[in-house]
Amino acid sequence: MMQSYMRTTGNKQCWESASASTTGMMWKTLLVVSLFCWGKCQESQNMTPEEKGAIRDQIVEMFDHAYGSYMKYAYPADELMPLSCRGRVRGQEPNRGDIDDSLGKFSLTLIDTLDTLVVLNKLDEFEEAVKKAVSDVRLDNDVVVSVFETNIRVLGGLLGGHVMADLLRQRGERMQWYRDELLHMAKELGHRLLPAFNTTSGLPYPKVNLRYGVLNPLSRTGTESDTCTACAGTMILEFAALSRLSGNSVFEEHARKALDVLWERRQRGSDLVGTVINIHNGEWVRRDSGVGAGIDSYYEYLMKAYILLGDNVFLDRFNVHYSAIMKYISQPPLLLNVHMHNPTVSVRSWMDSLLAFFPGLQVLRGDLKPAIETHEMLYQVTKQHKFLPEAFTTEFRVHWGQHLLRPEFAESTYYLYKATGDPYYLRVGQSIVEKLNAYARVPCGFAAVQDVRTGTHEDRMDSFFLAEMFKYLYLMFSEKSHLPIDMDGYIFTTEAHLLPISLSTTQPPCPGNDTETVRISQEEDLFTHSCPSTETLFPNNPSFAKTIRDGYKYLTGVGRAFHPLPIREIELPLHDNGMEPVEFFKSMGISLTPLNEANMGDTGRLKEHKGVYRVKLVAELSQAPEEEVVVPHVVQLISPPFLGRTVLTAGPAKFGMDLTKQEHGVKGSIVKASPYTACGPIDNAAGLKGHIALALRGDCMFAAKARWLQKAGAIGAIFIDHREGSNSEETPLFQMVGDGDSTEDITLPLVFLFSREGAVLTAALEKHHNVDVLLLPKERQLGRDKMEKHVSMNLKLRLAEEGEMEGGAASGRTLEFVLENDEVLLKDEGVEELREKQQQSCTEDSDRTQPSQIPDS
Repeated sequence: MMQSYMRTTGNKQCWESASASTTGMMWKTLLVVSLFCWGKCQESQNMTPEEKGAIRDQIVEMFDHAYGSYMKYAYPADELMPLSCRGRVRGQEPNRGDIDDSLGKFSLTLIDTLDTLVVLNKLDEFEEAVKKAVSDVRLDNDVVVSVFETNIRVLGGLLGGHVMADLLRQRGERMQWYRDELLHMAKELGHRLLPAFNTTSGLPYPKVNLRYGVLNPLSRTGTESDTCTACAGTMILEFAALSRLSGNSVFEEHARKALDVLWERRQRGSDLVGTVINIHNGEWVRRDSGVGAGIDSYYEYLMKAYILLGDNVFLDRFNVHYSAIMKYISQPPLLLNVHMHNPTVSVRSWMDSLLAFFPGLQVLRGDLKPAIETHEMLYQVTKQHKFLPEAFTTEFRVHWGQHLLRPEFAESTYYLYKATGDPYYLRVGQSIVEKLNAYARVPCGFAAVQDVRTGTHEDRMDSFFLAEMFKYLYLMFSEKSHLPIDMDGYIFTTEAHLLPISLSTTQPPCPGNDTETVRISQEEDLFTHSCPSTETLFPNNPSFAKTIRDGYKYLTGVGRAFHPLPIREIELPLHDNGMEPVEFFKSMGISLTPLNEANMGDTGRLKEHKGVYRVKLVAELSQAPEEEVVVPHVVQLISPPFLGRTVLTAGPAKFGMDLTKQEHGVKGSIVKASPYTACGPIDNAAGLKGHIALALRGDCMFAAKARWLQKAGAIGAIFIDHREGSNSEETPLFQMVGDGDSTEDITLPLVFLFSREGAVLTAALEKHHNVDVLLLPKERQLGRDKMEKHVSMNLKLRLAEEGEMEGGAASGRTLEFVLENDEVLLKDEGVEELREKQQQSCTEDSDRTQPSQIPDS
């Protein structure tokens, strides 16, 4: 697959797989070569053809389970709700905010899955799915949808489906009835998306009404002023393909214009772009720059637009941006956001899961070493948490525990396997398959994971799971003979839809849609205009990938070779029938092992002891990894009839007023904001002034909501989760974070309630109309006379002489364990006394095991 992407602009040649001779030449010169000698990989990761075949069959069975469940329980709805075993129809389920902007009542999952059916050689199912799409799907619904999501999922799905249908029709075996119906639907949808580009800058609106456009009074949209960089910069592949397949240049022209604006608005000093931009004046709204959420596919589409269209300007722009990324954002193996105007300082200490696509893009660029490094870091995180959390810290702890069955990590794994041929990456792919089956599979499909720390499921299976995940996994374990099409002739869109790279030659550019070439001055490296060979990069080193990985294999501590701490002995006088102390020590975090089972190394060091000891145990303390401390807050209802008895657990914010420093918290009556998402000017500002605002999570950042509410005069804000059923009992609390820019201007106290707790609060407001609440840390809630105190308990363990157990207590040294502040401490009361005895009678003490000194945990 990957070889189909290689081009060289050094001599202004373009390679298309339509030409067998050109393909052969490129294989010899510019292909990222897969070295056959890696079959002797020293990691013993080799996989037999039979084993690959078994995994491939398992992937097909998993796809059948997911797709079959959608068709059985959900179609014609947009998506499957795998826990409820029914379809998700917009307007019939609780509003999830901007997440629902992907749903347009156009059988989203069916269209998004069309070309996956062909890749997995399910041609009968593909033909049936095309017939359903043609007969059942309507694109003129009165629904406001995301321009970005509709483009990559629906327009891309229709185009990929058309390309596959046309190919099968030309072979003469199937689809003889097909008359370009999917292409006609794609043209209709393209025209319905075009009104979004009616801005002064050329950047598209983020949303459009499929029936009424943007500025129509009935459209219910058009008031937005901002869009993300990826949202505006991820149109060129689908729109250019639509132009060249339909002969109408208008689509490609608009997509090119949007890319021109983003390029012109880059920060000239750093060559970086921000995350959110104003669609009217082109000013940056959020200036943090990275390769994850909000920017990711902008960079991807610059590289792939060059591959698909053969236009050098896109490669030149990508190379400029890539140099800046590697200079400022890349801190191998990490990729950290920076400020576009001051790129030497990281603006946050966490990464989001969407950046997992970047190693795959680096493979296309030919930069294998950092791709291997970052991928290995991501793999270690998945081994620690089962899946990639939606966000994780630089210490690889969970920052946001949700996992939506995203395919980006599988995508990069696929690219690295195709580039290196290293069977290690097949094992990584196998682990993805196994974890999906073990932790995401449910009776009606596969369910997203609400929190990787608890394993709880969420009632959603996004369409991209079928569109992308199964393509990458199946292709990873397949040979060319297993595939119904030659993958070398296609490029993946960001949604993994297939577009033929022959478009640049068989379909000439439409008149007037070329971007003006501007000479770019930059430092060029070996691979700026050509793709490298691994023989050039790593001569005579077939195990180079392993060499790079080894430096990051134990990055998170998972899987590290065990090196036991020096074992010190404690002798405990336990009776044959009295093992309660074992369980007690386990509850304190002390691991107890029978001495004869412990690996003591040199067994000759074990000494014989005087006295009768029923059981000998070895105790060893291990320090648990640090966890980010989240101070629980509460929303306490204090007005009648609640009078402080209703207390809702809430999460804090990392910005705004610090409630831990407010002795009595913040009190006020609550008012629901209008609009409820608080992502724009507040309509009921007069009624909100002087009150604590209720607002729904979604559509924009927490910081943006806080600023609008603060401007309206609110004295506090309570944000309520839009995910149905979420609650503080099953989901760990988290701290709300800012938007990457300074949040010093936000002075409101802010707390977050999960959906179930939020429902209690909104129900109280609807019933009683006037509800006063108190926002404060949980430990200070009203009704607590004093803070809970930790209970201290002393446990004394003494070394008993023979006969002493029957003769009563005798004086001697004691080991005293104290449970205090959730820590395990050891007080050694007899050390000095023992030292004195040792000095007096060395002979007597030499036969006695010295007491353990266990470090504080």
